[in-house]
Amino acid sequence: MSGDTIECFNCGHANPSWAQVCRSCGFPIRPDGRAAGTPNGIFPTDQASLITIGGTLGAIVLAIIVGLFLSGLIPPAPNVAEETPTPSPSPSVSAAPSISALPSVAVSITPSASATPALIGTLTFGTGLDSATREVTNPTTTFTAGEAFAHSIALTQTFAVNTVDEEITRVSDNKVVQTRAKGSVQVTPSSKIAGFRVRDAGILIDAWGKGEFIMRIYRGAELLAEGHFTLA
Repeated sequence: MSGDTIECFNCGHANPSWAQVCRSCGFPIRPDGRAAGTPNGIFPTDQASLITIGGTLGAIVLAIIVGLFLSGLIPPAPNVAEETPTPSPSPSVSAAPSISALPSVAVSITPSASATPALIGTLTFGTGLDSATREVTNPTTTFTAGEAFAHSIALTQTFAVNTVDEEITRVSDNKVVQTRAKGSVQVTPSSKIAGFRVRDAGILIDAWGKGEFIMRIYRGAELLAEGHFTLA
């Protein structure tokens, strides 16, 4: 043996003088278990200390490895904030149409019809005619063959003309069966009433046929009166 090293009694390996076991075979160098000296470095270099330190480090490393292994097997905790469904916005109360306590008055967009100007004359039908007053007798609007056809025109003012025009239209086909040009009749300009008579309505039925008709009385372009009658 030298002063700095000691040979192992088992394998002959040179060990530090303070070593208690052989670094090669682990055989105790000093049977009493006492070290020949104290290590000179900061860290212990004897086998027992190194074994202890190595065991501690090994345990730490093993714990780290086991922790990493287990962390791979156990799934991460779910993110509560991500998995919590976002509540759907409830319909806004203000979006519903409000109900007025009092019903509003609807404004009509339909243009109002213009009032038809009142005519200044009236037209009356009958089977007879008073020769003095020129007014009809036996008023009726339906005529048959063999009976007279009479009509009377009464104005709110004088005729102020010598003639008026009578236009007759058949309602079923809206056909003018007597034009104003052919229906011109004589009147007294200072009079307000004029009357005319056809002795047999059959003459009109032969000319115009049966059905409903409209008679219109004109003074020039002005419509004075109108009325409906039927030839049956």
